[in-house]
Amino acid sequence: MVLILAGVTVILGGQWLLDHQKTQQHELRQRGTRPAHFELGHIDFTSCELKTLQSGVTSAAWCASFVRPENPTDPSGRKIHLRLALIRSTAMRPASDLVVFLAGGPGQSAIDIWPQIHSALRPVLEHRDVVLLDQRGTGGSHPLSCPKVEHAIQAARRRRSTHPRQRETPTQRHARQATEIKTCLAEIEKTTNPRDFTTTDAVDDLIALRHALGNPRFDLIGVSYGTLVAQQFAMRDPTGVRSIVLDSVVPNRLILGESVAVNLQNALKADLGRCDAEPDCIKAFGNPYTDLTELRARIAKHPLLVTYRDPTTNVLHTRTLNEKTLAGVVRLFAYSPLTAALLPLTLHQALQGNDAPLMGQAQLISSEVGASSINPYMGLSVVCSEDVPWLKPNPAAKGTLLGRRFIRGLQRECAGWPRGRMPANFHQPLRTDIPTLILEGQDDPITPPRYGREVLAHLSDARLLIARGQGHAAIGTGCIPQLVGKFIAHLEPKSLDAQCLDVLRPAPPFVNYNGPSP
Repeated sequence: MVLILAGVTVILGGQWLLDHQKTQQHELRQRGTRPAHFELGHIDFTSCELKTLQSGVTSAAWCASFVRPENPTDPSGRKIHLRLALIRSTAMRPASDLVVFLAGGPGQSAIDIWPQIHSALRPVLEHRDVVLLDQRGTGGSHPLSCPKVEHAIQAARRRRSTHPRQRETPTQRHARQATEIKTCLAEIEKTTNPRDFTTTDAVDDLIALRHALGNPRFDLIGVSYGTLVAQQFAMRDPTGVRSIVLDSVVPNRLILGESVAVNLQNALKADLGRCDAEPDCIKAFGNPYTDLTELRARIAKHPLLVTYRDPTTNVLHTRTLNEKTLAGVVRLFAYSPLTAALLPLTLHQALQGNDAPLMGQAQLISSEVGASSINPYMGLSVVCSEDVPWLKPNPAAKGTLLGRRFIRGLQRECAGWPRGRMPANFHQPLRTDIPTLILEGQDDPITPPRYGREVLAHLSDARLLIARGQGHAAIGTGCIPQLVGKFIAHLEPKSLDAQCLDVLRPAPPFVNYNGPSP
């Protein structure tokens, strides 16, 4: 499935683990004395531990199940259970307003991604509780899944990987993927109506949750697709919102997918162009953007079979490196300055015949994306209803790395997927005086700073901060966590002292596998 966000884990990396462990002693001290239950509004929370995917680390929290009608317009109809968690503030008496973290995707679990985002929200937790609600269709909130079909898909994928020389033609691949989606949809529809899993339905859930919690005001923090949810909530329930933080903004008017290829190409030019300022990089690689162009042209004509070792298991794999694979790998590299810094070296090595590092990195990043727990079918319920009906080929995408592949892929996937509801003003910009802080990475390959400027133009009490040399999801970068904490505490975006951002720099390009030049 083709989705807007590859996963916050790729951006925040492993630093969260060190920060997370610093809080464990504090949490352990609390666990021995805190009660097993507490009530907030009409919701009874129970002491619980949030698991970290692919890790034994857990986070202390309070959990509840929030029951909602599957179709919000039919309260007497079928019910679904949404997974809800609350992270208590370290303050003795937290503020009455609640911070609500809205995850990306569409399709990402807010609860599963909490360990990765925790350190970025540490300053916020000093004074306020944080609410995590897995959006319907994701994580533990009635996920849209088809286990029987997915098991068969994985088995078929393993069979194809053991016979890589028997490559599918594009026509065969498209037909297979269409059949897989159709079969999965049939399994999902036995117990669920995918039409009821749109952004609009999720906003209904959040409004109902606010009422169930006793009508506190929300401080909304959205990342990537979560910024769209935040804007839609503020349009529907403005009196319930105290503040908004939008990180890597998706404007309401944006049709997801329309500019993905162009945005990526612009980011790649910036990332690879940094080699020009590093004499050792120029000496080692010349022009990395030219390397990308040459490698793409070469494998478009003659796809390569590459044998490499899985970086996490050391198991040998053989996969095909073709134009599609290259585009997917490079796109994921561009999300973070840390992985983007590897691109000049990795591309040059591949052009010289050493393709294993490129494929190994692809395997590693792909595993991290998988660990971010994005539900692709919930993503289809969103984009097939809210975006694809208005999606048109973008002439500017011609000749880019992704070309028109991204748009055509979305259109094929949505061809038979049910469409849900959305209000008539869904694609209208948010116009509000709610204090708002907008965060953008300068070289974001998916939601560039111009999206933040577009949203800012319609807000009367807002500020845009651009993190120099950074990619997607800037909230965990440098001093930004402290700035977010100060903003939510004081609600003065225009007077916020953000000079600490001046020290941010892009990661210098690696000139060898030991790192950048000294």
